[in-house]
Amino acid sequence: MSNYLYPATVESNNEGGFIAKFRDVPEAITEAWDLEELKNNARDALISAIDFYIEDRKAFPVGSTVKSGEIAIELPASVVAKVLLLNTMVQANVRPIDLARKMKVKPQEVTRLTDILNSRTRANGVLTGANA
Repeated sequence: MSNYLYPATVESNNEGGFIAKFRDVPEAITEAWDLEELKNNARDALISAIDFYIEDRKAFPVGSTVKSGEIAIELPASVVAKVLLLNTMVQANVRPIDLARKMKVKPQEVTRLTDILNSRTRANGVLTGANA
């Protein structure tokens, strides 16, 4: 899962807090008042950014090597599994309805499986994503 470890640069927000930005996922930017909160917010920002890639039918990038001075943010295994499925669907040009047909399940089942912000996506017992 090391490919789903994302390097983030941390800088001051000039108000006593911090901003995190990801070179691999420029859409994911977040801010917090302390570093622990920033790490949690950064993970949530990455998870939310996945939705942009899904909407655009683009594969979500893997993380690059963490450089000195950066922090590493890891996606939860449940999210990585969904990203792997979604990336495979994008690469194979398979729509959710097509996957449902191939799996012989209702389209809602594939939607639940691929919904990155599904309320069942949990990390360490803590709800992540928009439903948090």
